[in-house]
Amino acid sequence: MNKKLNTVFFILAATLFNVLVAIISFFLLAIIYLKFLYNLIPEQNNSWIFAVIFLAAIVISFIAYRYLLKYLLKKIDVDKYFDPIFVRRNIRKTGS
Repeated sequence: MNKKLNTVFFILAATLFNVLVAIISFFLLAIIYLKFLYNLIPEQNNSWIFAVIFLAAIVISFIAYRYLLKYLLKKIDVDKYFDPIFVRRNIRKTGS
């Protein structure tokens, strides 16, 4: 496999990891809420609670993604296996 294909696979795997962590954390937070806090909070606040749970799941997934990425960057030589996504091209204008 070449560097570009490694980069594409890494991006796809990282995106899948991020989405899965968000889904799992949403369900875990919802189960915790429904099991322990549902009877303590008034019923009209349920929509707000699930919106907060959704946002918390997204924050948890980004935090987990960040820590996993830091760990992988320490273990893997990025320049050896991955190609940069955005290449900066120097365009020089010549004076007349």
